[in-house]
Amino acid sequence: MPSDCAIGIHDLSCATTEFVLPHATLAGHNGTEIGKYHVGIGQQSMSVPAADEDVVTMGAVAAAPIVARHGADRIRTVVFATESSIDQAKSAGVYVHSLLGLPSATRVVELKQACYGGTAALQFAIGLVLRDRRQQVLVVASDISKYDLDSPGEATQGAAAVAMLVAADPALVRIEEPSGLFTVDVMDFWRPNYRDAALVDGEESITVYLQAVESAWKDYTEQGGRSLDEFTAFCYHQPFTKMAYKAHRHLLNTCGYDTDEARIGRAVERTTAYNRVIGNSYTASAYLGLAALLDHADDLAGRPVGFLSYGSGSVAEFFAGTVVPGYREHLRTSAHREAIDRRRTLDYAAYRELHERSLPTDGGDHPVPQQTTGAFRLAALRGHKRIYERR
Repeated sequence: MPSDCAIGIHDLSCATTEFVLPHATLAGHNGTEIGKYHVGIGQQSMSVPAADEDVVTMGAVAAAPIVARHGADRIRTVVFATESSIDQAKSAGVYVHSLLGLPSATRVVELKQACYGGTAALQFAIGLVLRDRRQQVLVVASDISKYDLDSPGEATQGAAAVAMLVAADPALVRIEEPSGLFTVDVMDFWRPNYRDAALVDGEESITVYLQAVESAWKDYTEQGGRSLDEFTAFCYHQPFTKMAYKAHRHLLNTCGYDTDEARIGRAVERTTAYNRVIGNSYTASAYLGLAALLDHADDLAGRPVGFLSYGSGSVAEFFAGTVVPGYREHLRTSAHREAIDRRRTLDYAAYRELHERSLPTDGGDHPVPQQTTGAFRLAALRGHKRIYERR
C-alpha cells in the first residue's frame, strides 16, 4: 500500500483481569510435572476474571485510554470481536459504546469466527477508513478462554482484551496488502450455545493450525506478498506460546529452510511475553503478541512484521505490517506491565469457585459480587438484562 494512503494501527491498548492463577498452583492440584506447563506449552500463569468481569468490562478498560488520548469525534464505528459473546442478538460493543460515552452517530457491530475475529475486525476497519480517511474505527478484541476443570485444555485458559484505533497515517503499524487467506470446514474446536466451556480436539487443532499456516502463506506469496527473509518478526495466534514456535518452524520448513532454533527464537520470542503470563485470549491473542513485540523489541522502525491469524473451524489469514518511525512515543508499555503485575494471585480453591460460578438465568434481580478494582464492572442482572457501571 503506498505511503500516501497508508492505513493501520494508530494506537493499541491492552487489558486483562483482576486475578491470576500460576501454573505451579494448577500443577500442585493435578500432579502435573511443572515442566509440562512452563516448557511443554510455554505458559507460566493464566488470567482469571472476577465475578463482575466479562468481555465487556475488559474491552471497555482496554479502549478507555484510547478514547482519552484521541477523543471520540472521529470514531464513527466500533467493531467488537469475540467468541465469548454474552448475547445472541445484541453486540457487546454497544455496552462498551455506552460505558465510554461515545457519540450516538456511531455504527457498532460484533464479529465472530473463533480466534480469527480480531483480524476480521481489523480488516473491516481498514476498508471503512480507506473509503473515508477522515474517520477512525475503534476495534476491540476481547475474550475469556474457558475449558472444563481437569481437562487437557484447562492449562491454556486465559482472558484479555486489546483495543486498536485504526486510522489513516497510523502512528504504530501500517497494514499492507495483500493478504493470504485459507478456510476449511473442520471440528477442531467449538462451543455450542448450550455450553460455557469450549470443546477441543487438541491434536486435530494443532494439525489444522499448521495446515492453515502453510496454506495462508502459499496464498500470500501467490498474491505478490513479501519474501520470508524480509520479515523482522512474526505475530502468530498463540493458544499457548509454544504454538508460535511450532508454527514458525513449520513455515520455515515449508519455505525450504533448515530448522534453526535461534532463528525461530529471534522471530517469535518477544511476541510471547504477555501471552505467556496471561494465557489464551482468543481474538486478542495475536495482537497481545504485537503489543509485547513493540514494548520489548529493539527499534523496529521501518521493519516489516508478519501476522498469522488463525481461528478454529477454521479460517486463517497471513498479512504484513510495517512499524512506523517514531512509534515508541505512542506505546503504552508501562500501562501494559501494570495491568499484568496488578493481578491478585488466587489459590486453587478460589480459582475453582470462580470457574464453577454461573450467572442466574431466571430473569430475577441479582446483584453481582464486587470483586474487580477496575474502572468498569458487571453490577447486576435484572429481568434478563446485564447492568454495567463505571466505578
